[in-house]
Amino acid sequence: MIKLNRLHHVAIICSNYQFSKHFYTEILGLQIIQEVYRTERQSYKLDLALNGNYLIELFSFPNAPARLSFPEAQGLRHLAFEVDDLQDAVNELKLKGIFTESIRIDEHTGKRFVFFADPDGLPIELYEI
Repeated sequence: MIKLNRLHHVAIICSNYQFSKHFYTEILGLQIIQEVYRTERQSYKLDLALNGNYLIELFSFPNAPARLSFPEAQGLRHLAFEVDDLQDAVNELKLKGIFTESIRIDEHTGKRFVFFADPDGLPIELYEI
């Protein structure tokens, strides 16, 4: 059996690079590790970290096809981030113009969580510890 250490990163292809870069860095607060424009691919690659841990590769590609997200399409369902205070996080998102669904309770853990979407409709979950 392969011994996995941890999740290394998640790759996301966006439709509008500048808008998505703003969302992930200014709204969610991820830190930029490295930003590269790859001329041969007409593509940006932005490496992002959370609390110093490499987490997301954000790509742009010309004419990338849209991916189904709703209803429950196969494949990656959502990204989930842990927060200390869910209501504070929801309030901060609202101040920045980001709509969230209503806060729900995980029936198995009793913990609170909420969903919202990135600029391309990718579902993002905030999960209160």
